[in-house]
Parts: sequence; C-alpha cells; structure tokens
Amino acid sequence: MTRGCFIVVEGLEGSGKSTCISTIRRVLESKGITDIVYTREPGGTSLAEKLRSILLDPGESITPGAELLMMYASRVQLVETVIKPAVERGAFVIGDRHDLSSVAYQGGGRCMDMNMIKNIKKSVLGDFKPDLTVLLDIDPLEGLSRVDSRGLGRDRFEQEKRDFFQRVRTAYLNEAAADSSIRVIDASRSLETVTSDVISAVESYLCSRG
Repeated sequence: MTRGCFIVVEGLEGSGKSTCISTIRRVLESKGITDIVYTREPGGTSLAEKLRSILLDPGESITPGAELLMMYASRVQLVETVIKPAVERGAFVIGDRHDLSSVAYQGGGRCMDMNMIKNIKKSVLGDFKPDLTVLLDIDPLEGLSRVDSRGLGRDRFEQEKRDFFQRVRTAYLNEAAADSSIRVIDASRSLETVTSDVISAVESYLCSRG
C-alpha cells in the first residue's frame, strides 16, 4: 500500500488558511485523489476539541507553560489516533496548523525556549512531521484587519498585541529558511495570485513524490 501524505497550512490570523485548504483539496481531487482527511489544531478529536475550547476562550487566563503542554496534549492525541492511521492507509491529510504553530506562537510569540519546545516535540512525536507545509505570510496588522472584518470577535490568541504577532511571524520565517519542506507564500497579494502559488507548491510536491 502506498503511503499517503500530510500537508499542513500555517500562518497568522487572517492569512487565508481556510481558502488555501480548499485550494489544496481541489488540486488533490484533480489528480484523482479521493481519500482526503481534514484536521485542525488544536482540535480534531474529542479530547482535543475540549482543549481547543479552553485555549481559545478569551476569558481564560493560561500561563505560557500550561498553554504549550495543552497544545501538545491535543496534538499527540490527533497525530496518534487520526493523522498517522490515515497516512498509513494511503490517505492525504490536510492540516490546519501543526507543530510549527507551537514553535511560532509559544516559542516566538510567548518567548519560550525554542530548544525546550523542540525537545518536547521530539519526546512525544519523535521524527513525525508534515511532508509539505504551506506557510501563508502576511503582516499582522493586515491579517487582524481581515479577522475584524468578519465581525465574529477575537479569540484569546487574536487579542494579543501587534508585537506578539511580529515575533510569531519572525519565528515562522526563521523556521522556513531552515526547512525546505516549508513553502512560504506572500498572502497579502490578490486571491488569484495566492491561489496560483498554492497550486504550484502542491503540484511541485506531488511531482517530487513520483
């Protein structure tokens, strides 16, 4: 049985992750791929969805360490019970966020020790990582403006200040510079241009699989 793959979409709030996920789905379907699984982090399992409701609740006061560990508890449950089994059966998993989010948000945004975060990841997830990550890069102010335009209010993370998101963005880009499996796409441009770049990134990855 041919192994499936794990494609992740990352980015700041308002970067267009949902639209990107829809584009990736269309590319896969155009190639005849029908076994597609969608995940989100935090979330994706009964346990993880409960943790998600706490993590995003703007009324919750959570310490950085507790936040990080809750993220990994959610992530490990999702990887072991959903993502790995799906990939092993040959499915294509499209994830809305994964481990890179913790490096960016807890490491960059919360200024936590990067080595500690990566050691936790190594301890609980081993060498498991996405086959392709599409990182939608956008200026925090533009992204948050898009969030506000939805009129749904801001969750606990979205309420952070601009300098928090600037650190998150820097951490994202630093990681991307060191990992060829992360494709950075400028999400501030027109929808048509961004969509074209996402299609190119996914098709290029699929071609590399042979």
